[in-house]
Amino acid sequence: MAVPLHVHQPEAADARSLSDRAYYAIRRLIVSLELPPGSIVNERELMERLGLGRTPVREALRMLAQQHLVEVYPRRGIFVSSVDARDLAGLSEVRLALEVAAARLAAERATAQDREACAELLEELERAADGRDERALIELDQRIHHHVYDCTHNPFFARTLEEYYVLTLRIWFLALDRVARLEDAVREHRELLTAIRAGDAEHAADVMRRHVDGFERAIREVL
Repeated sequence: MAVPLHVHQPEAADARSLSDRAYYAIRRLIVSLELPPGSIVNERELMERLGLGRTPVREALRMLAQQHLVEVYPRRGIFVSSVDARDLAGLSEVRLALEVAAARLAAERATAQDREACAELLEELERAADGRDERALIELDQRIHHHVYDCTHNPFFARTLEEYYVLTLRIWFLALDRVARLEDAVREHRELLTAIRAGDAEHAADVMRRHVDGFERAIREVL
């Protein structure tokens, strides 16, 4: 059996309520495609799998419905949301506005500790630059985007960015075996982290714009 794709969600470690624990666990199953698009969501199976009661699972599914990861149909049940090219276009419009602004803010607001973390991520990029370990590069992509969000020092902005990144990540996983753009992503991430370390807001924004645009074009070609 194939090892599930990794979904980086550090917030899950801080989840205090049972509903939050259920939310992060079910979201991981959906984004990693363990629960594929269009599949029916069985509450009882989730309760048994997660070791949680009906109330936290239902509350988690309600939150996931608000984020367009599941769809609720009265008398028919709950289904994992489907994915099509229109989703990608809409997400790309939103991400262009948000991620470009985030990159600019990150360069303007990064602390000395943030810049040190950028340097550590750059070292990881160098080690992963040959692109042979695709899963490692995807996991690193997730951590780099999260770091950019953290560097904005705006938790409201970071939560919004995370919500849309997760939706995009699921589309990426769906198209993974048909998309070969990881080398471009490595180069763009290197530029992005370097710009944030240098406090070059406009360069960081420009790199992020190219990154989101390039991703959207690459995925559109195979959807």
